[in-house]
Amino acid sequence: MAIYCTQCGVAQPVGARFCAHCGAAIPAQQPIPGRPLQRPRFGRQVAGVCLALARANNWDVAVVRIVAVLGLCFSAGFVGIAYLAAWIGIPEEQLALVGEEYSAKHEHSSEL
Repeated sequence: MAIYCTQCGVAQPVGARFCAHCGAAIPAQQPIPGRPLQRPRFGRQVAGVCLALARANNWDVAVVRIVAVLGLCFSAGFVGIAYLAAWIGIPEEQLALVGEEYSAKHEHSSEL
């Protein structure tokens, strides 16, 4: 992935700390998480909140579910309210339509 200077727009080599053209500092890039935070349609138990959190952070889904149940039991309902808020707030992942995938695959092969 190319890195560009935010001051002058010149492409920089990977790992550069300063721009070779203007001398401006190049900010360090943040790590990209494993997946976006979306509730999956398949593999979920109730609403997919625990599975979404586990996938987005590369955690074990069983551990997340155990922590959620223990939190529900010992937090006087706070975790239950947070779960409901996450159920409403985290978007559900979109279904890929088979026709769109088929046409996209064959569109590139017909151009060759």
